Amino acid sequence: MRIAVTYEEGQIFQHFGHTQQFKVYDIEDGKVVASEVVDTNGQGHGALAGFLFGGKVDVLICGGIGGGAQMALADAGIKLFGGVSGSADAAVEAFLKQELVYNPDVRCNHHEGHDHEHGNCGSHGCGSHSCH
Repeated sequence: MRIAVTYEEGQIFQHFGHTQQFKVYDIEDGKVVASEVVDTNGQGHGALAGFLFGGKVDVLICGGIGGGAQMALADAGIKLFGGVSGSADAAVEAFLKQELVYNPDVRCNHHEGHDHEHGNCGSHGCGSHSCH
């Protein structure tokens, strides 16, 4: 099994679509046998699901994530555990012990209150992607 975590300085990065790195863990017999930090090479949002699929990732642990990215992950067969914060390593250990606290209804909350139908997403410039 391979687990990827959105990653920044040892912590779970809180916006999937803007993560610049993942920490990827190789799991055998319920234990971490190897891990590495991989760069996303500037890819974002839905393209990251393809990036993870290409890396043979089975599970993603992250903070916030939009609906479009969630659908792309589901289509790629990657199980999502979102709404998680804190240490990336600790989250993986909790997952392996079946003790990970996550939010099955997680959403990308930086878009709350924005009017996506008219392309008005404030200063962050979401462009043409859909986060809901």
